[in-house]
Amino acid sequence: MRRLSAALSMSAALLVASVTLTQAQDRVQAGTLECRGGSSVGMVVGSVTNLGCVFRSQGRPDDLYVATVKKIGLDLGITEASALSWIVLAPTAQLGPGDLSGNYAGVNASAAVGVGLGANAMIGGSANSFALQPLSVQGQTGLNVAAGVQSLELRPGR
Repeated sequence: MRRLSAALSMSAALLVASVTLTQAQDRVQAGTLECRGGSSVGMVVGSVTNLGCVFRSQGRPDDLYVATVKKIGLDLGITEASALSWIVLAPTAQLGPGDLSGNYAGVNASAAVGVGLGANAMIGGSANSFALQPLSVQGQTGLNVAAGVQSLELRPGR
């Protein structure tokens, strides 16, 4: 348990450092990323959830992604469905198909008894050049409580 606590502390410190560096760079709002998925079961020290996502940017066609969300930390319970939404901040407003692909990291906190909410700020993508800022009001249904470090892998979808 001490190792898990140390790993979470180190990850949180690294995340804060990367958020500070990322915020120092100029960003523009490129659009929104919305993800939806089905059920997941928390395994006390973590969980894995697969989601279907769509990136929407004004005047451009929708860009589909598949996301794998991994949580490390406290994650207890069963979630029947999830919906997450972020504002995408990028170096440029004009993103091409698949540009958001990559690995993201952030800190997660959520709770649900019936219907619940959570928040997830994420940094990542190519050279950590993208920030996903909560609009990520995460909506979920089920009985669940989670807090810890979260990673998100985005891959081009169909």
